[in-house]
Amino acid sequence: MRHVIALDVGGTGMKAALAGPEGEVLHRARRATGREQGPDAVVAGILDFAAELHAYGAEHLGTPAFAAGLAVPGIVDEARGVAAYAANLGWRDVPLRTLLAERLGVPVALGHDVRTGGLAEGRVGAGRGTDRFLFVALGTGIAGAIGVDGRVEAGAHGFAGEIGHIVVRPGGTPCPCGQRGCLERFASAAAVSEAWAAASGTPGADAADCAKAVDAGDARALAVWRQAVDALADGLVTALTLLDPRTLIIGGGLAEAGETLFTPLREAIRQRITFQKQPSLVPAALGDAAGCLGAGLLAWDLLDHTDRTEVTP
Repeated sequence: MRHVIALDVGGTGMKAALAGPEGEVLHRARRATGREQGPDAVVAGILDFAAELHAYGAEHLGTPAFAAGLAVPGIVDEARGVAAYAANLGWRDVPLRTLLAERLGVPVALGHDVRTGGLAEGRVGAGRGTDRFLFVALGTGIAGAIGVDGRVEAGAHGFAGEIGHIVVRPGGTPCPCGQRGCLERFASAAAVSEAWAAASGTPGADAADCAKAVDAGDARALAVWRQAVDALADGLVTALTLLDPRTLIIGGGLAEAGETLFTPLREAIRQRITFQKQPSLVPAALGDAAGCLGAGLLAWDLLDHTDRTEVTP
């Protein structure tokens, strides 16, 4: 069975699959990232995990993988195949594409985790069939992926889609990036959790608790939620003005609130746009499988490109 290795590396765990040519998952596996052992151990663990997947495919599917796709967090230089920096994993300038290709003996594609997940959502998930989409993940921070004709734009330096660092409240809350008033300081799941814990006087309360309180009509929760929705709408309208996507896909932990988020967000965007066209606003469909599925797509794209290159006169 012709297949590729798809591997999504997170801060605490790795999700992997052997994926067929139509995206079908032929085998799944998970493993701890092992970041507590240091960055060198994390890299070694990735290489070992991929090698085990390679061997599994050869034994159980009749042939080893034809290629591998790897999605990692942080700053990623996709053109050079280098994981430039990841604060939660502690690495800098790791040539992961070369290391993995040497270990497996097959072509390897390296991608940024959010852009890779966005690729999957746009191509086989909530954005299937659309030509232009913007995927936004509302998690601990906020990141995005700009989709154009079935691919995701990385940008000249690998920073495309960093919508979480659009300044929506000039002079506002300091952000670790060095700016003040960034979108993710007001509208991420972490920001809502922090604001609701303070407003409710309940240490440890999180964004999911806030959403439940909103549904129950709690005035304090409604105020926190409105602040987050307003900031998010401001940031998204800036992105819509620049990118003009046909579909806006929202994922991440905060999106799990469902229509508690989507109904007021659609209205807040509608109120802000003038000449812009309001995109279709939809929840992400693939959940935590998006990064792994996207890594598989990267691998198949790499094979397709290689095939085309080899037959071009």
